[in-house]
This record gives sequence, C-alpha cells and structure tokens, in this order.
Amino acid sequence: MTISTPVTTPTQDEVIGYIDSLSNWGRWGEDDRLGTLNLITPEARIRAAQLVKDGTVVSLSRNIDPDDADPLGTGLAVVQRFMGIGEAEHHMGKGTVRFDGVTEYVGIAAHGSNTHLDGLAHYSWDGKNYNGFGADQITSIGGSKALSVHHASDGIVTRGVLLDIPALHGVPWLQPSHAITPEELLAAEERQGVTVGSGDALLVHTGHAARTYAEGPNSPRNPNQPGLQAACLPFLRERDVAVIGGDAIQDVQPSGYGLDMLRPIHTVGLVALGLWLIDNMELTDLAAKVTETGRSEFFFAMLPWRMVGVTSSATNPIALF
Repeated sequence: MTISTPVTTPTQDEVIGYIDSLSNWGRWGEDDRLGTLNLITPEARIRAAQLVKDGTVVSLSRNIDPDDADPLGTGLAVVQRFMGIGEAEHHMGKGTVRFDGVTEYVGIAAHGSNTHLDGLAHYSWDGKNYNGFGADQITSIGGSKALSVHHASDGIVTRGVLLDIPALHGVPWLQPSHAITPEELLAAEERQGVTVGSGDALLVHTGHAARTYAEGPNSPRNPNQPGLQAACLPFLRERDVAVIGGDAIQDVQPSGYGLDMLRPIHTVGLVALGLWLIDNMELTDLAAKVTETGRSEFFFAMLPWRMVGVTSSATNPIALF
C-alpha cells in the first residue's frame, strides 16, 4: 500500500495554536471534569457489548513486578513491596491460632514503565489544566483538588479499535523515533477495514514493547520511542476519540519540538482536548489476535482505581472478542 507523506509537519507555533483551535473547554459545561469520557454514552457501551462473539479475553497490561520494575527503561518505575507475615498469630494475642495471614504494602511510581492511565491533571499549559482549572490547585501534599482519576469512576467501557502500524509497513515493530502521521492512521484504517469513531478507545500498536524486550531498553537519557507526531492531534479531535492508548507513551520521542512542547500529544491532548491517555500498554498479543481473526474492533474495558487527588492509576485494560 502506498502511504502519502504529510504535506507539512506543524511548526511549534502551530502546535501551540492547537491549544485553542482543538479545545474542548466548555463543551460539556464549565465544571466538566470528564473531558472526552463524555463521549462514551450508554448507547456507545451497548454497541460495544454487541461486539462480543466468542468471549475471548486479551489483557492489555504488563505485570507490575518489583524484580523487573522498569522493563521499558523509562527511568521512573519504582515499585516497593513490603510483606507482613504472621499477623494472625502476632495480633490475636492469647493462645495459638491455626490460620495465618499475609499483608503487604505496595508503592508504585504510577507514571512509569507499568501500564497506567493519565488523568487530566497530569499536564498543564500556561498555569491551566483542562477546562481552565488552575494548575495551582495541585500541591505535593494536598494532591490534585480539581481533576483526579477518581472522576473516571464509571470506568472506560466502550468500543476499542487497534490500528497496527508495524503491520501496515510489513515489519514486526517500528524503529525508535518513528513519527506516526495522520496519513499512516488513515492507511491503517483502510488496510484493516475499520473506521475510528466517536467515543472509541483508539489503541495504536507500534511494537515498542516487543522491540524493547528483544533488543533491550534505551537509556532514560536517550528515550527514543516511536509514537504519534503532533500532526495527529486534529485527527483525534475530529474523530472524537474518547481515550487513546499505545505501547509506548503516545508521543514520538524526540518530538522535534522544544521543551515547551516536549510531548505535544500529552500537552494538547490532556489540556485542550481533555483526552485521557493510557501509556505503556502491552499490545503484542492483541495485534496477533487482530491479525488472526481479522477483527480490529472489540469490547474494551478498563476500571481505574478510584483514587482521589492523583493524576494516574495503574490499570489492566482488556479486549473482549
């Protein structure tokens, strides 16, 4: 398949202009805290449920393993696990008990190699988060007062669509720093016979996880990753995507822009569109399933933790066929 190259790559000033031109601020009310999750209507969930045919489930998350805490080499994946063994006998006091229990404390750096959901307070621009909420409402002690992942308490249950970019090019994975263009997204739709629509969970397979496992991670000081180029932002807005996920961090790295726009998909997506992001998914098995069945759409479900005041949740999304 011939893939046309984009006429132009947006300049940094043009990408900054997306903050206004693609904005969803006020679209669902001045106090809205759901952003694009508003696009997942009851009707969208019903349509998604009708995609279930054989009950096959594919997990879209990798393990959270303290013994392998940073498999993708992000440099931010601290996992602490402290086990408490023998609590029953210790706390029961008198006599000897015949049962015992184990408890633990687990600490996770949520924005790291593990699969996680980015909430709308994760990024700000000019002192504002999504819908104009002030970034000053986030403090290290008080947490995020206005926007938090607990607002997604209904879960993210909708139609999922996988666009397989390596398969489009006939390769097992994209090379580091491959910038995915809107033209490639359109070509993948055409090849797979699917169209991304309103309220969808769009998953973009780059093969980054598979390449990393095969060849080893990049240094955190040189975080080259395939991902979406900023030119894809109008596509995401026009299609009214509810959530976007990938097996890297959405943004191609390096992005080609300065420090102000180091990650334009994150910055414009979260702040202007109110678009929730799922970073570092495990999409290898899902891509194989799509190839095997020829089905690029499926029932998608993800139930983030109802944690108040935080900007991320570790999560285990699933695709149900």
